Amino acid sequence: MSYDIAQAFAEHAARTRYADLSPAATAKAKTFLLDTIGVGLAGSSGANVEAVRDLARAWGPGEEATSWLGGTRMSAGSAAIVNAYLIHCLEFDCVHEGAVVHPMATLVSALFAWSEREAARGRPVPGERFLAAMAVGVDVAGLLGVATDAALRFFRPATAGGFGATAGIANLAGFDAATTRSAFGHMYGQTSGTLQPHLEGSPLLGLQIGFNARGAIAATDLAAAGMQGPLDVFTGRYGYYTLIEDGQLHADRIESALGREWQIEQLAHKPFPSGRLTHGVVHGLRDLMARQGFTPDDVAEVTCRVPPLVRRLVGRPLIADPASNYAKLCLPFVAGVYLAKGRCDVPDFRGEALRDPRVHAFAARIRLEPDGNTDENALDPQEIVVRLASGATHAIHLPHVYGHPKAALTAEENEEKFFRCCRHAEPAVPEARAHRIRDLVEGLERLPDVTALVGAIAGRA
Repeated sequence: MSYDIAQAFAEHAARTRYADLSPAATAKAKTFLLDTIGVGLAGSSGANVEAVRDLARAWGPGEEATSWLGGTRMSAGSAAIVNAYLIHCLEFDCVHEGAVVHPMATLVSALFAWSEREAARGRPVPGERFLAAMAVGVDVAGLLGVATDAALRFFRPATAGGFGATAGIANLAGFDAATTRSAFGHMYGQTSGTLQPHLEGSPLLGLQIGFNARGAIAATDLAAAGMQGPLDVFTGRYGYYTLIEDGQLHADRIESALGREWQIEQLAHKPFPSGRLTHGVVHGLRDLMARQGFTPDDVAEVTCRVPPLVRRLVGRPLIADPASNYAKLCLPFVAGVYLAKGRCDVPDFRGEALRDPRVHAFAARIRLEPDGNTDENALDPQEIVVRLASGATHAIHLPHVYGHPKAALTAEENEEKFFRCCRHAEPAVPEARAHRIRDLVEGLERLPDVTALVGAIAGRA
């Protein structure tokens, strides 16, 4: 192969600086950093968070970095695990749809933990460097996914996300291309994450993101120490695309975009705390009810004509007493929540809400059909068809689902989601602190040390 992906990614990470970012890339970096912090704070209300924090602290005690849950101090690698879990456990974090990757959960948790450790060693990371590293990390994680048409077998937010985090740390550390490429090799040796937890609704799903965030810190430490990692980790005989992506690679997609199109501009919001593939039915029902004037109780049946990825990952059967993670990834349940409550928000996927008979009654009216799309990674287009009890039928075609860059949240909606997430945190984030976080993100390029932002997130003075 003439185009060397590992070398191209390594050179991109080594040379990119804040001045290279487009104004749009800088703006999107701030938008999705605020979004990521918000969903991480709301994640403090998620299942198993105290157990994850306490175990991670036991795995890596110390004073290097901060868990966003209560401000507990621990090793950088352990803090990365905890904060990645907080960011992803509610299924509320942003996604690169073309890649089928949630790049920010792995990336931001690893970058902040590494930056705190550096600050403690007298090497503070300024905000403008942090923004550049975020852009680099999203480029690598996003383009790894964009370059394959393989159906998901491994959990790409964890696998590709680990390489994105490695590239981001390498950028912050000032690695040259050779050291960065060695770090990719060390990351590959730690890469983990299958779809089995997704299928079963297991909390291990978010932990896999955390394991790869910790792996990125270890990988860059190993490379910095001069230990040589394997080099041909993406296209080698036993490389990433051979084993994890089923041998499918379109390297030209990376070559044409890398350094030319900032992938952070392609991120999509999650307006609802559920699997991104469930959002189309909520979008369709919302718009059809607004346009046609019918009520949820008028609905006899909803047919979702969707790509194969949607049917495979969230077309799971409705069950009577689902776990929270299962319910968020069950399209009929999510649609039932919206029809029963007129919203899909964090409290709707925990406790007694999971057994709400009205939600389950509406969910039983939802069915999925193939739309003829053969793209195994496509999230859209989708068509939502509603048949009413009167016999009337209404349909809507969605070329893109609400939250996509071409159907994006406004700046006001992004802030509203952030402040709502702060209120969902346990305990709720005080309003003054939430505004301070928002202001620090908005002026991040002027911040001399990003640990000031970590302090605000964790509630430290």
